[in-house]
Amino acid sequence: MSEYPSSGKRRASTGAADSSTRSAASRGGSGRGGSKRKLTGKQWFWRITRWLLATGLVLVLILVGLAIYLYKTIDIPSPNAAFQTQTTHIYYADGTHEVGQFADQNRDSIDYDEMPQSIKDAVVAAEDRTFWTNSGIDLKGIIRAAFSNAAGNSTQGASTITQQYVKILYLNQERSYKRKVKEAILSLKIRRTMSKQDILEGYLNTIYFGRGAYGIEAAAEAYFEEHAADLTVRQSAVLASVLNDPYGLDPANGKDARKSLLERYRYVLDGMASMGKITEQKATKAERHLPAFPKIESSDKLGGQRGHALTLVKNELEQIGFTPEEIEGGGLRVTTTLTRGAMNAAKQGVMEARPDGFSDKKLHIGVAMVAPGSGALRGFYGGQNYLESQTNWAASRGMVGSTMKPFTLAAGLKAGYSLKDTFDGNSPKTFGDIEVHNEGEQSGDYDGHSYGQVSALYAMEESINTAYVDMSSSLPDGSEDVYDMARAAGIPPAKANKKYPGIPSTSGADFNADNFLLTLGNSTVSPINLANAYATIDNGGLRADVHVVDKVTDASGKVLYQATNATTRVMSQDIADDVSYALQETVSHGTGTAALALDKPAAGKTGTATKEDSDGGSYVSSSWFVGYTPQLVTAVMYVRGDGNDQLDGWLPSYFGATYPAETWTDVMKRATDGWEVEDFPEPAWVDGDAPSSGHDPTPSYTPQATPTSRPTQRNTATSHPTHTSTPTHQSTPTPTPTKTSEPTKTSEPSATATTTTQPSATASGVTGRVEKGGGGG
Repeated sequence: MSEYPSSGKRRASTGAADSSTRSAASRGGSGRGGSKRKLTGKQWFWRITRWLLATGLVLVLILVGLAIYLYKTIDIPSPNAAFQTQTTHIYYADGTHEVGQFADQNRDSIDYDEMPQSIKDAVVAAEDRTFWTNSGIDLKGIIRAAFSNAAGNSTQGASTITQQYVKILYLNQERSYKRKVKEAILSLKIRRTMSKQDILEGYLNTIYFGRGAYGIEAAAEAYFEEHAADLTVRQSAVLASVLNDPYGLDPANGKDARKSLLERYRYVLDGMASMGKITEQKATKAERHLPAFPKIESSDKLGGQRGHALTLVKNELEQIGFTPEEIEGGGLRVTTTLTRGAMNAAKQGVMEARPDGFSDKKLHIGVAMVAPGSGALRGFYGGQNYLESQTNWAASRGMVGSTMKPFTLAAGLKAGYSLKDTFDGNSPKTFGDIEVHNEGEQSGDYDGHSYGQVSALYAMEESINTAYVDMSSSLPDGSEDVYDMARAAGIPPAKANKKYPGIPSTSGADFNADNFLLTLGNSTVSPINLANAYATIDNGGLRADVHVVDKVTDASGKVLYQATNATTRVMSQDIADDVSYALQETVSHGTGTAALALDKPAAGKTGTATKEDSDGGSYVSSSWFVGYTPQLVTAVMYVRGDGNDQLDGWLPSYFGATYPAETWTDVMKRATDGWEVEDFPEPAWVDGDAPSSGHDPTPSYTPQATPTSRPTQRNTATSHPTHTSTPTHQSTPTPTPTKTSEPTKTSEPSATATTTTQPSATASGVTGRVEKGGGGG
């Protein structure tokens, strides 16, 4: 029998069930026979609030941790290279007027103290009015960027000056929240490592102002033709305004742009006033209208001859040893040897003398002007606009024709001949298996005019081919001696080197000695290098290396390179004076009489080069005149097409004595206008021991007498058979002794002029036909 009554057990059981039911009900469930219980609004509110707070706290902790992680792991990168570059400036010889620039970005960085206070205040008012007090970031801008990107829109502005500086100097222009976050982190780091002053200085030297100008110095020049230090408050407000939209707010872009600029300009001035940087009265007065903008003509950086000049300079800087990075963005200051007067004289002289109706695209004229004694390239004309053709015909090779004969004469004098020694001037004349001709336009002689025995001097005056081949073939090493003399004088070999330097030619066959008829100009040379070789003769036998770069400094003025203008003796003074005398006589009595119109003492040589055609005939491929005064040497070359096309039958006259000599005269008149007149040294009349060749030292032509008649030009294009053998050379002569005295050369003429008038004369010239090309006057 149980200790407890059965009714008690039932109560206990029932109680347990009731408890279970209540428990279920309290959870919102239902028990047997119970009903569902709902939470009140207040209960829901607190439940969600607690959840949000917990979630927010977790997110904050994650973000703080992420920020700390990013701050520690994101290093300040290397600056974008382009934004650290500075413009390299190229100047004429005066060191003031600019030829052009080399630049990745047009920029000239200046120190903070060189920047006017007005531009600092204006830029802060325009871009970041809390700049001096903020931590370097704009949290609102970051949040706005994040939401904008999340919505698929582009980011908005409102970056601080520090953020903008970081973006352009270290990052890229990508618009994304990732870049924005990195920008903020780097801005905080930069702010801890740089002062506000340093940040503003870097920003003002880096930011783009439009018109190709990076940094405040370039912008001041681009908009107002001023240095940044000289900017007024109103000008500073304009430059600060255009930062917002460098193209849309450029006043040069029309009325709408000018109207928009005025609105932004007033906003900047108001900001400067509200910041206490200018008075309200000054702001109100300045807001009435924009400052005056000078008329800045759009300058073509490479147009005309400028691109040719900059190419010469760049190539020489690389030869000197400057790297492309230094040239393009090193902020160099390069003073060239070029003068504005010589450059203008070359261009204007070409335009004056060239035949009418012949375009630059077909007829190419190269002109080069070199100062004897220094090798300085003073001026040149490279042909058509650089933007239309990058071929510089002053630096391109052409067959030089009889302008090579002076170097044959120098080699002959060195070998022991004199100006009075005679050579066979008959035509045609065979040397080995090679037949050489003289030509006279009106002589009527199919085989060319025969002169008989003529002196070396007379043969130079009349450019007698056969006489000079006779001289060349009798030298100890033949054309090798001519080649060596020309190379030593300043014509570089295929690859210029320290021993035989020069400005590298851009096109044409190499100058080489593998040519029996080198004396007739079968090899090719550029006007620049040929002018420098003649400058050696003009300078008494002392060669100076031709160059276009005189001095290079860095932006601070430290000299990095200075041309030495050293000279090397390559022929004796006596030989140089005799060759120079022969060239003076060529102008006075021979094929170069067109140069008499200069009305100053002058020496020179004509050249008309022939080239073999595909049918075995020949045609004229180039026409030259190279001449000089004691102070300046100028070479003029006429070519056509690719430099090898036919001139005869196309130009009204193709001889060097006509258009090239006339062009030389017009160029030199302008280039030497106002210069003091100087005389050449007297001839030495070298008379050494000549090779035993049977040459008669008694000339058939008295050196200082004027012949009563001279043959005129004739055009013949008759072909001749091809031959390969070369003549036998003579024995080695006794060298001519070297004269020790040197004449004084004036590298830069004085401004005072004394004019010597000489009688005018009509130009006449002689050309020659030889096997596989050649030349004459």
